[in-house]
Amino acid sequence: MQIPAADRPPLSFPSRPLSSLPAATCEALHVQPDWTAPRSPFLHTWEGVINVDQFRWMVRGDMQDHLELAQKELGARHVRGIGMFDDEMRVFCPSPASFMGYEAKDPRTNWQTVDYVMDSMLDRGLSPMFTTSFVPKAMASGSTTIFSTNASTTPPKDLRQWAALVQDGVKHAIDRYSLEVVRHWYFEVWNEPNLKGWFWDGTQDQFNEFWRATHQAIKSVDASLKVGGPSTARAEWVDDLLRYGDQHHCCPDYLTTHIYNNDSPTEEALAPFAGAQLEKNSRSPDSAANLMRQFRQRMNRVGFKGELHWNEWGRSFHAVDARREQPSEAAFIARLLADVSQEADSFAYWCLSDIYDQVGYGREAFHGGYGLLSLQGLRKPSYHAFQLLSLLDHQRVKHTGSGLDSFRNAIVTASQRTAHVLIYGYDHADNPARTALKITVDLPAGAQAGKLYRIDSSENNVVARWHELGAPAYLSRAQTRELAATNALQACPGAVRTEGAENQRRACFTMEAPGVALLEIKLAGT
Repeated sequence: MQIPAADRPPLSFPSRPLSSLPAATCEALHVQPDWTAPRSPFLHTWEGVINVDQFRWMVRGDMQDHLELAQKELGARHVRGIGMFDDEMRVFCPSPASFMGYEAKDPRTNWQTVDYVMDSMLDRGLSPMFTTSFVPKAMASGSTTIFSTNASTTPPKDLRQWAALVQDGVKHAIDRYSLEVVRHWYFEVWNEPNLKGWFWDGTQDQFNEFWRATHQAIKSVDASLKVGGPSTARAEWVDDLLRYGDQHHCCPDYLTTHIYNNDSPTEEALAPFAGAQLEKNSRSPDSAANLMRQFRQRMNRVGFKGELHWNEWGRSFHAVDARREQPSEAAFIARLLADVSQEADSFAYWCLSDIYDQVGYGREAFHGGYGLLSLQGLRKPSYHAFQLLSLLDHQRVKHTGSGLDSFRNAIVTASQRTAHVLIYGYDHADNPARTALKITVDLPAGAQAGKLYRIDSSENNVVARWHELGAPAYLSRAQTRELAATNALQACPGAVRTEGAENQRRACFTMEAPGVALLEIKLAGT
C-alpha cells in the first residue's frame, strides 16, 4: 500500500545552512536546580541492554566492533538479537556427511555458530539474551516466512521436539559457560507474536501453548534461569500471559514489550512494518511515553513484582526515516528518558547498528536506518545522546525555571563530586525549524562550570559532515577515516561563561533546538 503523504517520512535531509542562526530566532531558558533539596535515585536504565537486528549479523567482524564500542561507551551489558534459532545459525540441520550418504539426512542440533557468537560477546564483557526464535524450517508446521531473511513464523509441528531443541541449547550453554555464568543471562520467548501475519502465523492460544512449552523446557534445566516475554508490540497480550502463566504454572520472571511513538492506538497490528495501517499513525509526541507510564501503573495494580523491559522502542517504526539521523532524534531520546526512564528496568533502543536486513539492506552511508551506528561504525547524533545520558550522575535533583516546557527542559543530577545538567530542545515536526536557545543554569555554592557538550546541526553530527563531503553513497576508505577522525564525542572549548556574585553564580551558554547539550559542573572541594 502507498504510504499517505501525511505519514511518509522525508527522504531528504534539511538544506538549511549550518551557519549561525539569526538573533530573532533566539529563546531564553533559565534552569534553577534546588541543590539543597533531597535527591531521588536516577537509574541508568538505558544502559543495560542493546539490540542487534539478528543473531546472524554477530558473526561479522564489524558488528563485533560495534558491540565492543557500545560496551565501552554506552555501558552495554546484555545483547539482544532475534533469530537465534534461524536456519542460518545452523542449529538444526543435516550433517555434511549426509550429502554422500555416510550419515542419515535427518537434521540434528548443532551449536557451533551460536557458540561463536556467544564467545564473541563474552570476550567483550557482554552477556547474551538467549532468544528462542525462530522455528527451524524442519520443525515448522507450515511454510510461512517473513522478510528477506525468510525466518519461519509458523508454530512448531511438534512442541515436544521444539522443547527438546530449547532444552538442548540451554544445557549446552551451561556445559560450555557454567551455570554461574548462564544464571546472569535473560531468556526471551519469541518476538512480537501479536502481529498476526508478521512474526507469528499462529493464534494467541497457540502462542500461549508455545510459551508454556518453552518456559518449561528452560526451567527444566535449572529453575533459577530467568524466562521473559511476550515481547509484543504496544504492550499487548501481557495481561493475558500473566493470567495464563498463573493458571498453568509458567509465569514470566520478567516482562518484555515494545513501542514506537508512531504506533497505532488501535488493536490492529501496526508496528513495526504493517503497511496497511500506516495511515493510522499517532501524531502525538507523547504516545510512547504515555503507554510506558500507563503500563507501569497497570503492572503495579496487578501486583507484578518482576522486571519490566522495554526491549525495543524508538520514535518511528519506519525502516527508513531520515529524521532518525538528525539532532531531533537525539532530543527525542533525551526527552523520553527524562520523562519515563525510571518507570521500567530496561530501555533498549532499536537498534545499535545499521547492519540490518529485514526489509532490505541499506546502501547509502547514511540512509535513515535504525542504527545508532552507521554501516561503517560511525556514531550518529542519536548515539551521542546516549553517551551524554550516561555521563549523568545517579541522583536526580529537582529543578524549576523559566522558558521550560515539555519540549525544552532538563535533567539535573549530582553526586558527591560532580553535577550535570542535560538540556534538550525537541520539535515534533517532520522538518523542524532550527532555533537558538540561550541557557542559564544556577550553580551550587562554590561550584565551577566545566565542560559543555552539544549535539546539533553541526556539532557532534557526523551526518552533517557527510553532507559537506557531497553525501556519497559509498564512502571511500579515505573519507571514512576523515569522518572517523572527529567522530568521538567532543566538548566545546570556551563555550561556557559564568556571571553573578560568588554565591549566586550562573553558567551561561547557547545551544540549538532541536538538539541536546550537557553541562558538567565541578562541585566545591573537588
